[in-house]
Amino acid sequence: MPKIIILGGGLSGLTLGYFLNREKEDYLILEKEPVCGGLMKSIKKKGFTFDIGGSHIIFSRDQKTLKFITGILGNNKIKNRRNTKILYKGRFVKYPFENGLADLPLEENFVCLNYFIKTHFARELKKLDKPKNFEEWMYYNFGKGITEKYLLPYNKKIWKFEPKDMSLEWVSRVPQPPMEDIIKSSLGINTEGYTHQLYFYYPLSGGIQEITSRLEDNQKNSILKGCEIKKICKKQDKWVVSTSKGNLECEKIISTIPLFSLADYLEIPEKVRNAINNLKYNSLITVMLGLRNPKLNNLSWLYIPDEKVLTHRVSFPSNYAPENSPDGCSSVLSEITYNQGDNIDKMSDVEIIERTIRDLSGLGLIDKKEICFTEIKRIKYAYVVYDLNYEKNIQIIYNFFKDLGIGLCGRFSEFKYLNMDACIKSAGDYIKNNFS
Repeated sequence: MPKIIILGGGLSGLTLGYFLNREKEDYLILEKEPVCGGLMKSIKKKGFTFDIGGSHIIFSRDQKTLKFITGILGNNKIKNRRNTKILYKGRFVKYPFENGLADLPLEENFVCLNYFIKTHFARELKKLDKPKNFEEWMYYNFGKGITEKYLLPYNKKIWKFEPKDMSLEWVSRVPQPPMEDIIKSSLGINTEGYTHQLYFYYPLSGGIQEITSRLEDNQKNSILKGCEIKKICKKQDKWVVSTSKGNLECEKIISTIPLFSLADYLEIPEKVRNAINNLKYNSLITVMLGLRNPKLNNLSWLYIPDEKVLTHRVSFPSNYAPENSPDGCSSVLSEITYNQGDNIDKMSDVEIIERTIRDLSGLGLIDKKEICFTEIKRIKYAYVVYDLNYEKNIQIIYNFFKDLGIGLCGRFSEFKYLNMDACIKSAGDYIKNNFS
């Protein structure tokens, strides 16, 4: 009988296990799929490697976490300098948008700079009301020009949710450059935003799944794959986890699986169940294309705010690492967010692939005659959406599971928009606070 059971063998679950292993704790990771990795799985077919969960790169403001990830990879890593653009009205504008104002037509450049400066001084003079939602926050910090030309349409597109109905819980993720950089950008003086991501790492071979595979290597005897959970209950001082591979008992449970799934395995009060059901999230479709073209471009990834184009972001994995595509070929990864039951969800895989090829070809990003490989994946739980009721609902949930004694760790268990590095840091902090 293990002392600790970890639900889920994605990045968070495997990182928890890695640290528990170092603490010499007795634990078992339960993973329902035959392969660990969660959102960080990679597929390898016909010489191509794609990350099915979208464009993953390795970066972090936290140097300790960055060192941990790169250390796991050892020599199997490559360092790249970001070359990212926004496709705005047929022009490549430097990312972030406010750092590429000189790439805009002169009149639009002026509109963005003018509104930004006016908004800045109105804010400094306390003439603006503090923002109460994400849409107001964009206007409050960037002004009408930048907000309406890029931030608002792009965020509507990616979130499939009105920004005026989103809270401020997550806005620290949005780059906010100083005014000096905006003015320099408008004049054509080179500036860089989001600088901790300017240089990023990526596995030299194997795709992003190499990280979870390396984490898995030293704890294989503590992972039970193909193990589907049926029910979780407490009997006296022990937890009983009923699974497709029999009943397991333990003293403590740490969940890294989506809250929606966890709730299905437990008897929970209606108030808590309603809070969980009221949480908002997006799903993701990734369309993977291989092309017979040795060097399609030199871009890292590209944002597409145009609502007429299905894709919101397209990345170029063969530019991350040469081994992501066979000799003489390039690769493209298209990301499309959707909500369960919407028009995109109802499209067939073939329709989505054909639409993606048509869109990207029409934009001049690919030549459809060069396509030699296609693949598509759908991921139900991809992005956490912070609506205006988020804080109220999440506190009900956190309080319940704290009292129940089940730990929550990871993006869809904590229900936070955590990047890869934040998932690792969260797992490390959890072990430090509860076991060290």
